Amino acid sequence: MPPTNRHAPETPNATGVERTIAILECLDTTRRGLNISEVSRKIKIPKSSAHVLMVTLERVGYVRRAPNGRDFVLDLKAYALGQRMAKTISIAAVAMPHMQTLAGAVGMCAHLAALDHDQGLFIQKANPAGTSQFDTYVGRRMDLHCTSLGKVLLAFSPPESTEHILSKKVFAHYTTKSITSGPELRREISRVKAAGYSTDDEEEEIGTRCVAVPVIHEGVRFLAALSVSGNNLQMQAVDFKELLLRLKQCSRAIVAEDVSLPTLW
Repeated sequence: MPPTNRHAPETPNATGVERTIAILECLDTTRRGLNISEVSRKIKIPKSSAHVLMVTLERVGYVRRAPNGRDFVLDLKAYALGQRMAKTISIAAVAMPHMQTLAGAVGMCAHLAALDHDQGLFIQKANPAGTSQFDTYVGRRMDLHCTSLGKVLLAFSPPESTEHILSKKVFAHYTTKSITSGPELRREISRVKAAGYSTDDEEEEIGTRCVAVPVIHEGVRFLAALSVSGNNLQMQAVDFKELLLRLKQCSRAIVAEDVSLPTLW
């Protein structure tokens, strides 16, 4: 069975999920493929269980039968998952020096985020030297309706990825400035899409303001959201147009790099 995360909560009846993951990890270690008997022995489950899980994975496109008709190998859907993560990591690594330059120039924290189901996920962060840091970190999640990064993710991600979020009637209330209704959020996202940037004016936390822009490859493929965050005094001390210009320059610098962009993303 695959190693478990000791920090993750116990989940009742998770055996089927664990076995499925174990099968995928097992197939990932072989180029030839494995038959049902071999899978059964390797992950120590009954052959009947291995057969049911393998056939299910085959039906949904994560494994396929090898030419000999007996062995199973990973299919494109399984590889696509790894490619997507590799792409995200690649962008985060490539973005870091540009984000450090941005953070140093404006004296505020820069963040990069990607859409992860119903939330945004911080995938990179750059702090300017000698300033107070936000309690954000790579891997932390955020709500979408009340953050500048989240609004960009909603505005520029494919509609099929965001429509179920925008269809909600109510949203969490963090401050008196938070957007809390579905129609209001739709209007805000339309404004963000038209303007090409978003703002968070103390909508998630009092005293914190942010500006974000999309990172778009070749003007077509949306990759991530890039932001600058600061307190009220920091934001009041900078020229907004200059700040927005620097954000857009950083975004263009990131996509100008040789970033891996798998076609299955």
